[in-house]
Amino acid sequence: MWSELYSSNNKPTFENVSDFINNSLWDELCVYVENTYSTSPNMEFSNCSMQKGWNIKYKKSSKSLCTLYPMDGYFFALVVIGKKELPEANIVIPTCSPYTQNLFSVTPSSNIGKWLMLEVRDKSAQEDVKKLIQLRVKPLNKRQV
Repeated sequence: MWSELYSSNNKPTFENVSDFINNSLWDELCVYVENTYSTSPNMEFSNCSMQKGWNIKYKKSSKSLCTLYPMDGYFFALVVIGKKELPEANIVIPTCSPYTQNLFSVTPSSNIGKWLMLEVRDKSAQEDVKKLIQLRVKPLNKRQV
């Protein structure tokens, strides 16, 4: 388990993360976010009981794009759809995979919006994460979309 391999005082390298996940979707998504939004990853440790351990956050200015959580062979991507982005999300979600459509429908809204924790095991989930990030911040580099 990821949190057992790397405790709060044992920070992994980005190469350790990639090796642990061992899934090309991870590297592809990271490259996409970094190139499209001209941003760099920030590794942080979370004591959150839901997903304890080291995670990778991407932000553009002060706006969160996504937080990625390493798992053995796959990863989770947390994308927060803000309250003001929900109307556009309702238009985009029908273009997403059935998995993401279902997740969106069963995820409760809060006064902030919806916190979607997508399990990325295949290309369709990875593409859905990209679409959801684009709701947060429009891509800077249109060629990467």
